[in-house]
Amino acid sequence: MGSSRTILIAGAGIGGLTAALALVRVGYRIIIAEQADSLGDVGAGIQLSPNATRILNALDVGPRLKTTAVVPDGVSVRHARSGSEIVFMTLGHGAQFRYGAPYWMLHRGDLQAGLLEAVAEQPDIAIKLGTRLDDFAVHTHGVTAQLSSKQSVSEERVLGIVGADGLWSATRARLGDKTRPGFRNRTAWRAVVPSSMVPDQFRRPVTYLWLGQNAHLVHYPVRCGTLINIVAIVRDRWNEPGWSAPGARDELFRRFTKDEWAQDARDLLAMPEDWLKWALFDRDTAGFPGQGPVTLLGDAAHPMLPFLAQGAAMAIEDAAVLARCLGSPDGDPASEMRRYETTRKNRVRRVQHAARANSRTYHLSGASVVARNLAMRWLGGERLRARYDWLYDWRPD
Repeated sequence: MGSSRTILIAGAGIGGLTAALALVRVGYRIIIAEQADSLGDVGAGIQLSPNATRILNALDVGPRLKTTAVVPDGVSVRHARSGSEIVFMTLGHGAQFRYGAPYWMLHRGDLQAGLLEAVAEQPDIAIKLGTRLDDFAVHTHGVTAQLSSKQSVSEERVLGIVGADGLWSATRARLGDKTRPGFRNRTAWRAVVPSSMVPDQFRRPVTYLWLGQNAHLVHYPVRCGTLINIVAIVRDRWNEPGWSAPGARDELFRRFTKDEWAQDARDLLAMPEDWLKWALFDRDTAGFPGQGPVTLLGDAAHPMLPFLAQGAAMAIEDAAVLARCLGSPDGDPASEMRRYETTRKNRVRRVQHAARANSRTYHLSGASVVARNLAMRWLGGERLRARYDWLYDWRPD
């Protein structure tokens, strides 16, 4: 591929693959450098709200996902100790009507497979697996990227670089920002079990959100309802960097005691044999330390806490806005990347702050719990959903 209309993307995650599909539609050739040797069926569940699914539909990825996606009837918010429902926020077909796009619950592997299938149909997108972006140098006519694999070291002359290489972004470090993400004193435990293992009530197409003291539990069906995704988030000091680590079920059970959690919730937590845990990080300021024709996207730019289920959605939004800016016929890549960063800054900051606010609300203790639950009941499901109109009704133009 020549450099004249070629963009290098570091990372073949959700953001990187979506960016490739969006950029190829506005006339670019794409090279994706991915460190992993293979892209398999990895990860757990993921929720995609209408602000993300409308973009995937526009990129013709949506039809590939509909076959396995679960459309939730809504969100059932529950009291951890009693198990009683505090409020039910309707989604389902109402969300489709209200926002013009669906709300989906998916297995992350199915989302990745749908994106990869769409990428494979594009002759102007090349994925280099087992390949790392080691360095780059900006010059008058673009960027020279140094790539390495187990077999060789090579150079690519490209028009620009997009770092979509996640929370511990090497691209960000090479742009001069070597500050570490901030640990937020939370750990997420994740597991997936066959839906045949769980009681009928928890097989419904519903996101269940249990609110406890210094902890909460989320579970919902994915992959046509054949699997149940389970996420337990607790206050914790464990902050090992990286993607994930094995977690001992007994350790998790010590956080979800029978005095504080309903038996239904504890029974659900007892089902998975294997757990993985993640330390939760974000950054104090949502920012894009881009320079010249080099920018960042997704977690590399603005890592999100998972309390709003918007990490993947923000990367997908980034991809759409980046393509819109770089699709301008009169702009140069450096100036259009700065326009992209400016356009995204306030949006991602607001989402990041809302996720942090939810992290506090979900993990209240003492008398504050009563006030929170009363406020949710008073609001009711419809008004609670309306509070997210600014989030779900967003469009890239």
